Amino acid sequence: MASTLQKFIHSLDLRALPRVLQIQSGIYCQDSVYEMFGNEFSLSTEDVIKVIGFKINKLIASICENNEVSQFSAKVELPLNFPGLYKVVADKTPYVSIEEIARTVSIGPTRFGHPSFYSAKDIKLENFTIKHDEQITFNSVEEVHGMMAVNCVMVRNNQSYSFTLPLSQEGEFYECEDDQMYTLKEIAEWKIPKGRNRIVKLSNTLHKWDSSSPLPENFDGCLILMPVYEVQAVMKFRKDIIHILSDLDVEVKDVTDHYDISSFLQPLSLEDIFERTSKEFPMVAEIMEGPSGNQKPYNLLSAGKEIVIYKKYQAARVLASEMRSDSSKRHYLIPMSYKGKFKRRPREFPTAYDLEIVRNEKEQLHVVATKAFTSPHKEFFSVSVGDQFLVQQCQTSEVLYEGGEKLIDVLACEQILSDSYKKVLLPMYMEGGFVEVIHDKKQYHLSEICKEFHLPFNVKVSVRDLSIEKDVLAAAPGLQFEEEITDSYLLISSSSSPEESWEIPVYRLNMLVHLLSKDVQTLTPPVTRTTVEEVSKEEYYMLRRYENLTLHPPPRPPKKPTTAPPPTFAVSKQGVSDVLQAPKNFYVDTTKKLCSDRDAAVLELQVSCQNDLVHCENKDMTGKAALVETTVTKGLARNYEAEEEEEEEEEHDYSYIDENIIENIRKVFHGSSIRNDHTLSKGRRDI
Repeated sequence: MASTLQKFIHSLDLRALPRVLQIQSGIYCQDSVYEMFGNEFSLSTEDVIKVIGFKINKLIASICENNEVSQFSAKVELPLNFPGLYKVVADKTPYVSIEEIARTVSIGPTRFGHPSFYSAKDIKLENFTIKHDEQITFNSVEEVHGMMAVNCVMVRNNQSYSFTLPLSQEGEFYECEDDQMYTLKEIAEWKIPKGRNRIVKLSNTLHKWDSSSPLPENFDGCLILMPVYEVQAVMKFRKDIIHILSDLDVEVKDVTDHYDISSFLQPLSLEDIFERTSKEFPMVAEIMEGPSGNQKPYNLLSAGKEIVIYKKYQAARVLASEMRSDSSKRHYLIPMSYKGKFKRRPREFPTAYDLEIVRNEKEQLHVVATKAFTSPHKEFFSVSVGDQFLVQQCQTSEVLYEGGEKLIDVLACEQILSDSYKKVLLPMYMEGGFVEVIHDKKQYHLSEICKEFHLPFNVKVSVRDLSIEKDVLAAAPGLQFEEEITDSYLLISSSSSPEESWEIPVYRLNMLVHLLSKDVQTLTPPVTRTTVEEVSKEEYYMLRRYENLTLHPPPRPPKKPTTAPPPTFAVSKQGVSDVLQAPKNFYVDTTKKLCSDRDAAVLELQVSCQNDLVHCENKDMTGKAALVETTVTKGLARNYEAEEEEEEEEEHDYSYIDENIIENIRKVFHGSSIRNDHTLSKGRRDI
């Protein structure tokens, strides 16, 4: 039975691909030729195409009133990158079975792919009963004991329960309310069920309205989104992929069961190639659709080129980000084969607990405080801005607590004085701020850093990799190695000139090939070229999300005793006893600028709440504390800038904190205190 292309694609399950369609009728018949996405092709009545994939290309939006399309609302076209954050409105239409949910709703490994539903009636399982209206989170679909089922999680009385629901389970299931905010692209990829429209509410425009916006000014209502899909298909006697929009005005008929599907070329994605057994490698393939990008080897992988795929494997990479305070920060995946060398850069630590995490037995951690802290217990040390410490070890200490003694985790340190050292204890719950002082001028290979130090770790390239034509890492002002990840790669080379081979990522490269029945002349791959892969912001956050799913987070720092008297900020021996307010958290302030717009908004809220909790009793003293922190950060920045200028003159010079800067910080702080005391004394004499 014939149907419109749009209706067919809206009801099609991705798992049912590929499907063979025959063109039945439409405006674009009788050898019409049109060009879409740069591909010129023709569709005639009774032509046959094989659909191999589809994805949402754009969204058609209508203003919604009372969950219905307004009769006065015109439809507008919204690209997936249209700015704004949206909340998903729960669909009021029930699902009649778990199979319908699994077939129409996106369920996947990331947090976007964990939809939640509730049942209108109780569901009795083998071990317990799911009560009606209890929230059920769907995590994955897999085969359990020979039967397809959904892995689910439910929380009851603060306890988590895991169980499976078979796809055959029938009932009346409704979507739960979702309080998260999403971009249009995230909604398109994860939150629009097959065959259904999606209602969303605009929560944050992110940009100031202008006349070019398709939405009314000050609009904060709901939209009904209807997806328009981009259909990927192949035709007979063509070696490339054609792209068709699903709203094309043609009628099609599914003839898969009556057609020899092997008569078409079989396009394979890199994921399809990776799923093949190791015995099938090496193989020769022709590129049907190549990736975009100017850096090697992507610029060599154009349609029609033949490549040799030697093997598949898992390889380690270090995820690194530029140390910049603006939004132009770039992200890289660095292979362990990188031949350049690095020198250390100072790290920042927001708490005493972070010092314990990175403490290394091979070297003593030397830090300078950038935030003041007054301990509520006399057994612990009160920190002033500019104090220097050598971190020793973690231990426990007894303090007086409600008339008795209580053990508290502390960090044993040595305070560096002008001519001696003083043993002090810092409570683990201390919210301070520290910057590392670097004494190590050694140059390290990437593998040495991963082996000897705890990530994240700050570095700068001191010797670039000469085997790379343009080493992008050498131009970075500084790099933070964030974490080591393992990813999937294919090793390939050109079939016509196999002088060198390249590693290409399986899950970040959009590329389609078809296999050729040719023998590989050389089974041993040529020398592998090192490639530093630059990843987009979207890929970066997906890497962090995916990797964090497999890692156990570190234990939370010990909480501060709640019954202790509220702390005042540090009393310095240099005469700044009247400092009543700590400067703003330098670490949070810096990190906030590096996050996405959504994360930045959350961080701004957190910082605002923290600032509201700090009670200032003296505005003059607040200004002094802010002056001191500004002096610390600016002093360190000036020191780095001076060292950068020296590095331009001497290629392999090293950037580290000059220890003399610490004394200058103390002098500024001390001078400010003396001037303030003099002003107070003069005021008393005047009185």
